Amino acid sequence: MNTTTDKKTIAQRTPFDTAILLLMIGTVLLIAWLSFSNRSLWSAHWPGYSDMVSSLPDPSAWLRWVVGDISEVAFYKHEFASIGLLAGAYLAYWASRTGKAWQGFAISYGTGLWPWLVTSSLLGLLLSNLLWGWTVTATSWQPTFAAFVSLPAAMVLMFGGGWKVTINGALMGAVLVTPMCLLIVNYVCNPLGLPVVIGNVSGMAVASVFAFLLCRYVPALVKPSTPVKPAAPASAPAKTPDYGIVWSLRRVLADFSEAPFFGNELASLGLLLGALLAYSLNPASPVYGSGLLPQLIGAQALTSAIGIVIWRRQWISRGWFPTYVPLVSVVPAALLTYGGNWPVILWSASLGALCAPPLACAISARLPTDMHGYIGNVLSMAVSTILLIPLIGFLITL
Repeated sequence: MNTTTDKKTIAQRTPFDTAILLLMIGTVLLIAWLSFSNRSLWSAHWPGYSDMVSSLPDPSAWLRWVVGDISEVAFYKHEFASIGLLAGAYLAYWASRTGKAWQGFAISYGTGLWPWLVTSSLLGLLLSNLLWGWTVTATSWQPTFAAFVSLPAAMVLMFGGGWKVTINGALMGAVLVTPMCLLIVNYVCNPLGLPVVIGNVSGMAVASVFAFLLCRYVPALVKPSTPVKPAAPASAPAKTPDYGIVWSLRRVLADFSEAPFFGNELASLGLLLGALLAYSLNPASPVYGSGLLPQLIGAQALTSAIGIVIWRRQWISRGWFPTYVPLVSVVPAALLTYGGNWPVILWSASLGALCAPPLACAISARLPTDMHGYIGNVLSMAVSTILLIPLIGFLITL
């Protein structure tokens, strides 16, 4: 009998762990009950997306817009989804720090940098809305969310934690990324009738390349006088994955929170539960009031699952592969363009999974070593969406 192992196992099973499990089960049951209850009663008292944008610049509407930006990358755009994402991510970080067996995939790739990463991302988001929020109107959507899922987090992962990197990353995100996205969305995508996700991710890529070049020639922007060591998570001993069915299901769930650099099942579960709660209260609230949330989640899960099956050998050999790329680009763009019927779901999920991840990997492999590989991922999102959306439109008419 291994006494040490038994003590470690017992130590990890605390009343707090049981409380977390009961809370999660209760949340799922509550959302299920709301989904099958009298939805029209809730909808009459819960504001939808159109109510929010039509109330701008009312402070309460602005607060909903800014908080909703946190879940914008998954196209949910709702404060409940955003709060769920951050709550799940914090829980995952705490579980990682305390070595809980149920922590899932180590958040932010096991770097221990999640606190700095999320701080920089949130600061960048706040600054972006302060600087560029005036561009948003009731009839004009704008990519104020872009800094939350791009350069600030990438700089922390690239150069480490500390206030210098965190603040400079946030500043560059607000000053470089958001206006570049605004320019491409409003002066390229909108006039040409292209999905705005193309402008979002293109702007992230172009601005990030410029920012990393700036850091190359002005290294003082990211090199603190005293090196800051990330807090090493007290994770449970790493086991070699078997890449079987259970691992694949966990990976599909984790892909939902990969875009903000979390990549964890608990963060994704919080995101999805928050989005489903919003939909249960008012179907016209998440996903820009389109009512497409169930179809979108199903298509996103399908494209991730197909990608994980197709590119399983890449996952095994590399340890990580960008199967999340079509989940936040090709699939939502197709559904918002053509609707949520089965042909759109199947074509967008399968073509996105087949094309986007290897393209992202190929581009990232050719980037300079002082530029974060996420640039290849967002460039793949742009190229894949440009090429596949017209093809999907052609295929569903056959």
